[in-house]
Formats: sequence, C-alpha cells, structure tokens
Amino acid sequence: MALLECKNIDVYYDQVRAVKSVSLSLEEGETITLIGANGAGKSSILKAITGLKNINSGEILFEGEKLNGQSPSKIVEKGIAMTPEGRRVFPYMTVKDNLLMGAFTRKDKDGIAEDLEKVLTKFPRLKERFKQQASTMSGGEQQMMVIGRALMSRPKVLLMDEPSLGIAPKLVQDIARSIVQINKEDKVSVILVEQNSRMALKVSQRAYAMQLGEVLLSGNSKDLIHDERIIELYLGGSH
Repeated sequence: MALLECKNIDVYYDQVRAVKSVSLSLEEGETITLIGANGAGKSSILKAITGLKNINSGEILFEGEKLNGQSPSKIVEKGIAMTPEGRRVFPYMTVKDNLLMGAFTRKDKDGIAEDLEKVLTKFPRLKERFKQQASTMSGGEQQMMVIGRALMSRPKVLLMDEPSLGIAPKLVQDIARSIVQINKEDKVSVILVEQNSRMALKVSQRAYAMQLGEVLLSGNSKDLIHDERIIELYLGGSH
C-alpha cells in the first residue's frame, strides 16, 4: 500500500477544471516530483492533499485512510506538512518564533527543543539569524526557514510548493541538498512541485509531468531527464 495516494481526483475553480482525473502515489521513503508549466495544476494537487482545496471527485488516501473532507489542521496532525509557494513567513516575528510556529500542534517540549536544534544544524544560516526579524532575511534564507518550520511538525510527508522560486541560483543548490537530506536522513517522504525541472528530476526518484491539469508522462526521474519529450517541453530553458 502506498503511503499517500490520489485516485482520479478532479479540482475545479468555479467552472474551470484545474486538475483532471489525476492519479499519483507516494511510497514511504520516496521523493516524487510534479513538474510542468505554470497553471498545469501542480499546486492545486498539493492544496487538495492538505485540505485547503476541496476535490470534486476521486479520493485522497493517507496510510489507507481517506483525507478528503478532513480539515487542514487535522491533516497536519496526521503528519502532512507543506511549505507554501511564495514562502509566507511571519515577517515581524523572529526566526526562532517562526520555527516554533511549526510545532504548534505538539506538546512534547523536549522533542520540540531537540527538533529545533536539528533544524539549526541543517540550516546554519538560521542559527546565525536566530533572533533576527524574518522580514530582514533574503528570499533564500526565508525559504530555509519555511522548510525548517514545516519540519518542526515532525511530518511523515512534506509537500514543497516551488521552493526554488525567486531564489538566487547559488542558494538553489542548498535547497536541493536540503530536500535530499530531509528525505534520506530525516526519513521524510517528499512531494516536490517545481518549475526548475532539472533540479526536481535530480533530487527525486519518480516524476509526474503535468500539462493543463493532466498527467502527460510519469516514470523514474533518471529516465525522464533523458526523455526527448521532457527535454523539449520542460528542460529547454532550465539550467
């Protein structure tokens, strides 16, 4: 049984079908990526998984249990965390308080302190800026903080929506490295939505290429990176 499964899901915005009968699965310990142009339906799938957007048909299963219809806070408690597109930090709070917001559903003080230390070890820049206001940090630093905040909920699954968007190229490598670390060392399964298709295919095991709300192609990332259709559609402008 897959850890997380979407079965033939449809998502509408008013009368427009943004996601059309999409099925995908995430195994425990795996990183999968959804690649595709803006408007391909990738972020809508993440919003559906987290309960931020209702699906119109199909079902979403997590550890065999139906997720659709459950509240976003219940879904977080079950072990699914998301780093939203555009970062969404608490600008006037310190780095420390932003990170601790990720643990708001937890009561285990010792575990929270331990996880905070782990996040600061993973992202040394956050340690340097621990008491700084979030709004004073660069885009890349804020992104690290948002990833750290999501990890503070001790997720089984981390959904990442465009983590490299608007970030200096040299920091994109740090973000890519952190995704691999989170998956391998923290044993967190990852669904990555990313327009930087080359980076996404390098850090994931499997990929779903999307176009206009549908899955166009899916398979092992290392095969798809050499697939002519993928190269033509998604890798032409990527570096």
